[in-house]
Amino acid sequence: MLTLNEQEEKAIDKIVSSIADCIQIGPMQVAPASVLSFPGLEIRQHQRRVLQGGEEINLTRLEYNTLVLLASNPGIVLTRTQIFEAVWNMDSDTCQSSISTVICNLQKKIEPGSKNPTYIKTVLGVGYKFDVKIAGE
Repeated sequence: MLTLNEQEEKAIDKIVSSIADCIQIGPMQVAPASVLSFPGLEIRQHQRRVLQGGEEINLTRLEYNTLVLLASNPGIVLTRTQIFEAVWNMDSDTCQSSISTVICNLQKKIEPGSKNPTYIKTVLGVGYKFDVKIAGE
C-alpha cells in the first residue's frame, strides 16, 4: 500500500491530468460474466474456475486455456497447431508433444473415464474437439 502526503497527492493528480489530456481514457468496460456449462462440467471464466459435479478441479494455466478454447468451440475440430498458437500465443512446428501432454493431463483431471472421454475427443490425424452429448440426444 502506498501512502502519500497532500503535496504528493497534488503532484500525482497534476501528472494524471496532464496524461489524460494527451490520451483518450474511456470508462472501464466490465465483461459480462461468462459461464460455459455442460452436463457435469462448468467453466466459470470470470473466476477462472472449473467445477465438475460441484467440485473444483485445479488446472494449470495451459490446461485451463486449452479447455476454454475447446469448450468455446464445441463440435469444432481444432488442429494441434491451432490449439498451440491460441494457447501458447506463438507459432511452432514442434507443438505436437506439448499439446498431447496438456490434453492427456486435462483428460485425466476432467474426464469421468479417460478410456472413453466424454468431453475432449481425439480426432485421429487431425486434432481435438469438445464434444458433449446431452442424455437423450
